[in-house]
Amino acid sequence: MCFGRCARCVGYKLLILALLCIVANTLLYFPNGETRFASEHHLSKYVECLHGILGGGFLVLIPAAVFIGLHSDDGCGCFGREGCGKSCAVLTSVLAAFVGILGSGYCIIISALGLSQGPYFFCSGGCYLFPMYTWWSACQEPQNIVQWNVTLFSILLVLGGIEFILCFIQIINGILGGLCGFSNSLYSCFYSRVVIRIFM
Repeated sequence: MCFGRCARCVGYKLLILALLCIVANTLLYFPNGETRFASEHHLSKYVECLHGILGGGFLVLIPAAVFIGLHSDDGCGCFGREGCGKSCAVLTSVLAAFVGILGSGYCIIISALGLSQGPYFFCSGGCYLFPMYTWWSACQEPQNIVQWNVTLFSILLVLGGIEFILCFIQIINGILGGLCGFSNSLYSCFYSRVVIRIFM
């Protein structure tokens, strides 16, 4: 059951990270708690890509649910092998992990682009623009939008990176779990315990 326990740990971590991504992306829509910038479409185009809500959020919730459910899955044997059902279940979790990698990868890419491009703000020239860093001092509103965007995009970048690593770990875990089965062998338990202690 070591591989299933490892998958469940990864699943719970992904669940928490996905919810944090959704919250962080939602906050990007409301600089300083104000709604008018979103309603007037005066936000960075990278905020509207839903990279935290869709990518790091819902697309990561799918593998999280699959991984959490693996531990209690009582798959039946196949081809006369008693433990094969669970091995097949873990092996199929690799597909779910790929979905998580796509979602977290999307979150990472858009967050990096959002950080490099800079926020969308109103300057003294009377126009909204995507400024370079040298223009940030000319920002009049939203107040503190630079700090707001940099902080939240950085958080999403880090969260997406952790999600990516966890999904990659589950790919390895799923492949080894499918090939080795859910036996209590010394190798499988040693691998799972090492992963849990290092990354959890």
